[in-house]
Amino acid sequence: MTDLFESAGLEAGAPRPLAERLRPQALDEVIGQDHLLAGDGPIARMRRQGRLASLILWGPPGVGKTTIARLLAEDSGLEFEPLSAVFSGVADLKKVFERARARRQTGRGTLLFVDEIHRFNRAQQDGFLPVVEEGTVTLVGATNENPSFELNSALLSRCQVLVLKALDDAALEDLLKRAEAETGKPLPLDEGARTVLRGMADGDGRYLLNLVEELISLEIAEPLDAQALAVHLNKRAPAYDKDRDEHYNLISALHKSVRGSDPDAALYWFARMLEGGEDPLFLARRLVRMASEDIGLADPTGLMIANEAARTYERLGSPEGELALAHAVVHLATAPKSNAVYVAYKRARRAVKQTGSLMPPAHILNAPTQMMKEQGYGSGYEYDHDAEDGISGQDYFPDDMPERPVFYEPLDRGREAAIGERLRAWRQKRNARRKKS
Repeated sequence: MTDLFESAGLEAGAPRPLAERLRPQALDEVIGQDHLLAGDGPIARMRRQGRLASLILWGPPGVGKTTIARLLAEDSGLEFEPLSAVFSGVADLKKVFERARARRQTGRGTLLFVDEIHRFNRAQQDGFLPVVEEGTVTLVGATNENPSFELNSALLSRCQVLVLKALDDAALEDLLKRAEAETGKPLPLDEGARTVLRGMADGDGRYLLNLVEELISLEIAEPLDAQALAVHLNKRAPAYDKDRDEHYNLISALHKSVRGSDPDAALYWFARMLEGGEDPLFLARRLVRMASEDIGLADPTGLMIANEAARTYERLGSPEGELALAHAVVHLATAPKSNAVYVAYKRARRAVKQTGSLMPPAHILNAPTQMMKEQGYGSGYEYDHDAEDGISGQDYFPDDMPERPVFYEPLDRGREAAIGERLRAWRQKRNARRKKS
């Protein structure tokens, strides 16, 4: 099979990037994706059964999506037809489909590989449906975006989505050893610098090999330590796209770390988002939401601190204002938690939908006119401040309410514990008065 380098029109003897020279020549050589390729992994099962379904390969850059697709074609005896959704349109798709149909008549199948398949619009994605259904092509799409958001449900129903992982430290070290074997020389790094180099790659094998090539080109005589390596190579920013899937993943991680009372994890995800270029005011708004939803009346100061942190950032900007947001992150993560008001609010909304437009009881209606007084508006109302303990025990629900629901149930945490004690006493007084009436 002609490889990608030769298909680009370059001669076999031309200099090749290290990443291309180390491109696996068999599926067993692919690193970091054993959950798909080994044992009972889905691709391993397909190979054993001699069948290949249409696939969507979802994963970050530099983890082997294109390589796996090319090797699957070779392993299955299919013609490999690569396309990029960035550079291809409807006309290109039609040509590929025509070639695939002609090839099928001769008994040969086609694996159509579409890189960045999420960039095709909905109509273009629909164009794959008939050729996939009739078996003209086996489709393998690659994307680094969440397929649930970016691909048609009809297309997803015809493909199996496989998740590729960012390369872990062991896989990256394996790649470094392969690079040293290919170049015939050890990397000029001590162990600390070697660890830093793997961290710079951020799970991207292709990027790691590009760093290795850059390092080799420097012709360094003595091994570098971590500090010297940082001088020679620039570390790229962590993978983060504030308009895409990673944005939602990281804000979810931050919110759940705060809810789970882990200030260290919360600060980590907070810093990850800021370093990735997230708008600090977006984070400020989410902190206000966390204070309201997850801390609530267990610590009412949480909402005040979150709001003040947001205002502080508006006044100071970056980087000084970000420290105030960090204060809010730690306060919320270490505060007692309660979603009791959040739950009560949802219960009340459900009750409103079920009971309709019931009138308030007459005794709590104002009576600004004589006619309204004659209708009983305000009759029998008791001013709670004049009652013992400041509570009259009157009923404030509509008369036609089938039952007197309890929406708000304070938790025995933080300041809500005291609120719960008061409410229990007040509800007992209301229940006792209701039984007498």
